[in-house]
This record gives sequence, C-alpha cells and structure tokens, in this order.
Amino acid sequence: MTSSARRFDTVLIANRGEVAARIIRACRSLGLKAAVAHSTADRGASYVADADHAICIGPAAPLQSYLNGDALVLAARLTGAGAVHPGYGFLSENAGFARAVEAAGLVFVGPPVSAIETMGDKVAAKLAMKAAGIPCVPGSDGALPEDPAAIAAIADTVGYPLLIKAAGGGGGRGMRIVRQAADLADAAVTTREEAGRYFGNREIYLEKYLEAPRHIEIQVLCDAHGNAVHLGERDCSMQRRHQKLIEEAPAPGIERARIDELGALCVAACKRIGYVGVGTFEFLYEDGRFFFIEMNTRLQVEHPVTELVTGIDLVAWQLRIALGERLDLTQSDIVVRGHAIECRINAEDPADFTPRPGTVSRVRPPAGEGIRVDTHLRDGSVVPPHYDSLVAKLIAWGDTRDAALDRLRTALDQFLVEGIATNMPLHALLLADAGFTAGGANIHYLEHWLAERRGA
Repeated sequence: MTSSARRFDTVLIANRGEVAARIIRACRSLGLKAAVAHSTADRGASYVADADHAICIGPAAPLQSYLNGDALVLAARLTGAGAVHPGYGFLSENAGFARAVEAAGLVFVGPPVSAIETMGDKVAAKLAMKAAGIPCVPGSDGALPEDPAAIAAIADTVGYPLLIKAAGGGGGRGMRIVRQAADLADAAVTTREEAGRYFGNREIYLEKYLEAPRHIEIQVLCDAHGNAVHLGERDCSMQRRHQKLIEEAPAPGIERARIDELGALCVAACKRIGYVGVGTFEFLYEDGRFFFIEMNTRLQVEHPVTELVTGIDLVAWQLRIALGERLDLTQSDIVVRGHAIECRINAEDPADFTPRPGTVSRVRPPAGEGIRVDTHLRDGSVVPPHYDSLVAKLIAWGDTRDAALDRLRTALDQFLVEGIATNMPLHALLLADAGFTAGGANIHYLEHWLAERRGA
C-alpha cells in the first residue's frame, strides 16, 4: 500500500511506558509518524522525546489522563493523528473508547467494537466460544440469578470446588474460590458487589475450579478481509495473584499437534465473530485437556516471545491491518523455531512486591545473540508512583529451552538498573529453581514457592 493510499500517516499512542516505546518502533518501521499522549508525570519520559509529536492530556492520576477517553480523542485531533493505538491496559479493551475513536472519524487499532463487547463480557464470550466448538470450563450456562437457592442448585450440578467470577472482570479481580456449599451464598454476594464496583457490571457466573492447571494462550492474527492465522502458544503459568511474571513460547511438554488443533479452532472462532487484529485466547490446561477462560482483544504484554519464535512483528501487523492491508501469511507460513522466555522487570521490592518508584540513576541493558530488552528506561528516567510497576521486559531466545534459559540467566546478571529497586533478584532465584527449569509448572507453583520461602 503506497503512502498516498494509506488511511492514516500518524498514530496517537494512548498509553505509556515500555509499550509506548514499542509502538513507536513499529511506527518507524512502517514509515508512520508517532504522536504520544502523556500525563504531567510522564512529561520527561524518553518515548515522549522520541515521538514525532507529544501532547499532555492531564494530571498524573489515570482517571484524568490515560483513562480520559475524551482527552485522548481530542489529543488525536490536535496532533493530526488518523489512528489511535491503545497499547495494553488502560482503555485498550474499552468498547466505549473504541466507539468514541471511530465516531471521531479515527481508526481504532484493534478489533471491531462488537468483538470487544462480546469478548469483554465473560458470560457472552463463553457462550460464543461454546457455539464455535471451543472447549470451556464446566460451569453455569449464563449469568447467575439473584436467588441463592437457584445458585446453589447450579453449583451442585457443576460440583465443588468452584470459582465465582465477575462477567466483566479481569486483572485478577472479581473472583472467589468456593470449596463448600456453606460458603457459596456469601461468596456470590461479595463477588457481585465487587463486580459492580470495579467493572460497572454486577453479573457473575461460576465455573468448576481446577486444582493444578497450567495457563496456556493462543495468539491469533486476523485481517479485515477474512484471513486469519494462529501463531502458536505461550505458557504463562508463573503467576502471583493472577499476575504473570515469566512467560515462554512454546509451552513445554505439549505436543505440537494439540496446539495446531486448538489454534485452528481459535481461528475458526475469530472468523465466526468477525474478529480483526491481534487477539489472545486464554486456556487452562489440566490432565491433557484445554478449557477456554477468556479472550484478550488487544496486544499482550508477553507478545515478544511469540515474535521471537515466529519472526513476525505483531505490533507492525496491528498497524498494517488497521491500514487495511491483507495478511500475506497463511497457516503453513507460521513456523515456530527455538524457544523464547520473558521476565517482567518491575520496579518493586523483590521480597514483598511493594512498588518502588523513583529516579533511575543508571541503566545498562544487556545485549548479545538472542537477547531482547523492551524498556523505556534511560539514565535519569523517573518511575512515577501512579501506574503499573512494569519498567522493562527481558527476553531470551535459544535453539532449545535450555539454551534460552542459559542466555536469560547471563543477561539478567548483566542487566544494571541503579536508583530504584526491581524484582530482578527474584527472577534470578526462579531461573535457578529446579521446579521451574524442569518446565510445565502449574499456575499455583509460584505462590507455593513464595510461601515456602517465607516459611524457611
């Protein structure tokens, strides 16, 4: 597509931190200009200086800046942007924001509003996936009624233990484990109240609670012309309180044929719901079976591991699809080579996970064959206290998982960040842990590992 035929030539980045820097790189690779919307707290950030245009949209508080959809749309107009890239977090999966962007005559770099709405409601998403033949966790067929007796009857059918979840939930909020019938009514009331408070949607549902699953996700890529592919899987089981810490691709110990079969179902589901852009189907995997839990209708934090094993730039493809281009990839073109592992580097105390904002006096990222660092940190960078503590992602690729682990350990040892505390010491311990290095740890492994260390 020639520049004269393009739908836009400037992209407003409605986000911050390392993902803003990542989107700028993708814009540069396609000859697009990048405009950055930033809060007062991020005025001095490196990516703000690197952008072609920068505009302050409000104070540090997210509700007055990065969660202010009206301010972001106005920023796009003032900078001459024809498209808005939401990154991840903030308003990236907000159907109302996507609708406002399109109503302003701008391109939302993401899926259609209808797909965001369907997949953003966990009940609607589960029903849509069942209709598409995607295996789902056993549970209620829809939202739970208000009547405690009716809820108890559904719970008895599904069986204990079970999980009460908010239909509009995410980020680890709005869910409770119920192990016995005596606790069900209180858990339902509490979760319903939390769902209304955090997500503006009081609907809840229940699912069978799996005791020791792994978290496996399938990456998809779809254009607006009916073409779609999957790019294999990621294993994101190393989690604390539902927050991912280490991710890798491919998932250790799962046959490629099983992944290809599941990926084909995900692609078919995308075509069924008219999905466009990048997206991620998330599954629990236990006893050789996959169970759908949700779909993220945005770029994932852990996208680099997929990029390294497939050689495909997901962010560039987000932009190319938004420009109206057709996928020039078929499923046979997607080949997974080697292994990649990512550590999320957070500005936090490695012992108690308390956020540790501050000023970075010196930063020296590692380099070398198979090493990638996604970060916005530079000497003098300020890590403000108002946002997520993620400041960098360290990713290593190798011909084998062991080779990737060896490179990751060396790179982590070489990664210098002074002036703030980070969780890199925790990552060093995990990368030396026999349970993790063996591969195939379940989603509870990290919590148990941390509890054992606290008790030691």
